[in-house]
Amino acid sequence: MNDIGKMIHLVKPYRRLAAAAMVMLLAMVFLDLTIPRLIQRIIDQGIHRNDMAVVLRTSAPMIGISILSMTAAVLNSNTSILVGENVARDLREAVFMKIQSFSCGNLDRLSTGRLMVRLTSDTAAVQRLTQVTLRIGTRAPLSMVGSIVLMFVTSPTLAATMVPILLVTAMTIYFFSGRMEPLFLAVQQRLDRLNTILQENIAGALLVKAFVRDKHEEERFEEANEALTGRTVRVMQFMSSMTPVLTIFINIGMVLVIWLGGVQAIAGKVSLGQIVAFTNYLLATMNPLIMMTQLSNTWANGIASAKRINELLETAPDVEDAPDA
Repeated sequence: MNDIGKMIHLVKPYRRLAAAAMVMLLAMVFLDLTIPRLIQRIIDQGIHRNDMAVVLRTSAPMIGISILSMTAAVLNSNTSILVGENVARDLREAVFMKIQSFSCGNLDRLSTGRLMVRLTSDTAAVQRLTQVTLRIGTRAPLSMVGSIVLMFVTSPTLAATMVPILLVTAMTIYFFSGRMEPLFLAVQQRLDRLNTILQENIAGALLVKAFVRDKHEEERFEEANEALTGRTVRVMQFMSSMTPVLTIFINIGMVLVIWLGGVQAIAGKVSLGQIVAFTNYLLATMNPLIMMTQLSNTWANGIASAKRINELLETAPDVEDAPDA
């Protein structure tokens, strides 16, 4: 995460846009969390009492809230994309200027393929990380925290039964996320190798043909290609196992809510509206967790790419121009 911190300065010129995106995001979270409470009111005070006036009076604000939430989502998306694109542009320029400052010795050690990946693939990964953080990455934890608080407000007893499941889910996410970054770093390293071989063959195509090295170069490229494919498949397989595991926890939580909520409803301790609202808040808690796991590949890839870009930007040229040059 320290590598991401080193790139915060790239966002500073666009801090107003980033702040606007965060305001829209907070508005989305607040508006979305009010919907289950209104549903509870419709069920308990409207449907249960056969009071159509309550249903109509409550439905109208729900429609308005949905429209406002959609508007906030569109504005958040537009501003996040703008910030991400500007950050990527500035980062590409910084990387290019750094490459321009390198001496021949630096360029010999840093192959063209590696530099091309830094300038393209790695900067694109940081761009996606910026956009995701301003759009979904921050929304998910805020929505989760707000939902947990409202779960305890709605039914402290039911909420207490969900705590162990939420803790196990959080530990599972931590386990998977902690192993993502090194996996993506290995993928990027193999992509470096593949690009280097490709660049060498394009630049030295005449020499390859002159010395009849076609077969040797084909084997080199095939080996690098297979290594990249194998590592990528391993990462994708690891990632694909997260969602099914978390889905199990969601299903267990839903079963417990329906069972325990039903028992308490029969005993008159909770209303049907409370159970429905609690179920919605549980989904609003668990769905962001799944969303975060699905985005963890973007975060891990972005962090790994930020690390590689920082290594390049912190590399000192072997030969530096004189201050008065």
